[in-house]
Amino acid sequence: MSDGTLYERVVEQGGFAPPAAKVRASAAVVLWRRRPDGEVEVFWVRRAPAMRFMGGWHAFLGGTVSRDDLALDKARWIVGRPQGLSGERVSGSMPPALTAGLDPLGPDAVDGITAATLRELFEESGLLPLAEGSGTLPAHRLDDAREAVEQKEADFGELLADWGSGDGVRLDASRLVFAGRWLTPAFAPIRFDNRFFLLEHRPEDGVPRAGSEAAEAGWIRPADAVAAWERGEVTAAPPIVYILRTLAGCGGDPLTVLERLREPTDANIGPHRAIELRPGVLLFPLPTPTLPPAAHTNCYLLGPGDAVLVDPGTPWDEEIERLEAALAELAGRPGGSNRRVTAIWLTHHHPDHVGAVARLREHLGVPVAAHPLTAERLRARGIPVDRELVDGERIELAGPDGGGPPGDGPPMTVRVVHTPGHAPGHLCFLEERLGSLLAGDMVSAVSTIVIDPPGGDMDDYLASLQRLRDLAPRMLFPGHGPAILDAAGKLEEFIDHRAWREEKVLAAWQAGQRDPEAMLPEVYDDAPRQAWPLAKRQIVAHLLRLRGAGRIAADAALPE
Repeated sequence: MSDGTLYERVVEQGGFAPPAAKVRASAAVVLWRRRPDGEVEVFWVRRAPAMRFMGGWHAFLGGTVSRDDLALDKARWIVGRPQGLSGERVSGSMPPALTAGLDPLGPDAVDGITAATLRELFEESGLLPLAEGSGTLPAHRLDDAREAVEQKEADFGELLADWGSGDGVRLDASRLVFAGRWLTPAFAPIRFDNRFFLLEHRPEDGVPRAGSEAAEAGWIRPADAVAAWERGEVTAAPPIVYILRTLAGCGGDPLTVLERLREPTDANIGPHRAIELRPGVLLFPLPTPTLPPAAHTNCYLLGPGDAVLVDPGTPWDEEIERLEAALAELAGRPGGSNRRVTAIWLTHHHPDHVGAVARLREHLGVPVAAHPLTAERLRARGIPVDRELVDGERIELAGPDGGGPPGDGPPMTVRVVHTPGHAPGHLCFLEERLGSLLAGDMVSAVSTIVIDPPGGDMDDYLASLQRLRDLAPRMLFPGHGPAILDAAGKLEEFIDHRAWREEKVLAAWQAGQRDPEAMLPEVYDDAPRQAWPLAKRQIVAHLLRLRGAGRIAADAALPE
């Protein structure tokens, strides 16, 4: 299937096996209160943009279970256990493919999660759920302790022991109510096995205040939070949106929807767990033979009713069948939640983006659309392309049942953007209302983008990055890895990174080196040796660009 570039041959063979991302246990608290009018409010935060994981996203209070949490002497300072948390809830309603290899919780793990939940609650809000008859602490001591814990200058367990022995403080873990388990999808470089807990806020708990990891925080009605997400004003992970939607219909009592929170079967699409980070952009991370550290290619269902399937890349029958089952379920859902595939769109021709195209074209009975240069390459390989997409074309995707009620998806206008560089016929798709950009292999959230001449061209790639930056998208949906909230910052980062790398190539050339392979130890000293064959092709791409710009001799002999 390869057309000759080293990059395509490596991708076609599945590259080298990436290490599996470690799954870390974590916990989050859905702090809630009842307003005077009987409606529920929840406390959430917008994570600081500089945070490594989901910086700038909205979330509930929480974090990772640490070794100290597992070792904490809980029996003396923490009363009870969270309601409903047990070792038997291994998978809940998560599809089996997501939970393979996960073990039941043992007693120590339950206690560790409990300790982590209380610690994170204190770090991120300053609150401690006190047991009945517990001693109390003055505000200034709590503030000092919280800052010390946040700065890693004090251990939460030691503080609990000090408060318990000196002030009679006991925490009541039984006030926590288990509200579901969600697992970060396998395509993410950082994965969490997260337990959510409801906690009703009481006036005697004090006033929650945002910690150093939050850019802002506050109380909000779940329905208002969902509406803000639907308008594209906030970004939140699927579990957060699901919990908010569920609480919005709780009638003032979250315990009435507890089983739905614990067993969120309606969050599944057949054998897949729904991943929708922007309205009308559904993500299916499909395992593919691709370039590590990625092991998946993102397939997107774009559109609120009439929808297009973008880059179904897996070549494996089992994965194609799972995708077909999910699409069939979506098409059969009633009302505004149904979505019907009307076409398959391709960002480019590389093997890890087109593996299921021929089979799905026949199975779904829909046309395949791509750039003319992509169509030319695919037709030569026996993959039919029925329609050619051109730069600047605007396509409207109809909403469900002619538009549907608010929140179920108004019509969506998508602009086709030709972005050569990684591949000559590479396309991006810009959803214009909310600024969601399906970026294909122009960017990656888990690795670099390979530019391998002659199919790849560094001049074209940098020009395409600059064009995308000028379009001012608000969120990037790459071909590999999680979505990127800071679209402008990431595009600028990619441009700056290439310029930095190019200066290293130029310095090696000016030092008298002429062989790209000999440049590798100096130019790619930050890359593993197993990646050097592709890194060598990157050096060639930079040298061709330098020669074209007149920065090295026009008659310099270079490998093509």
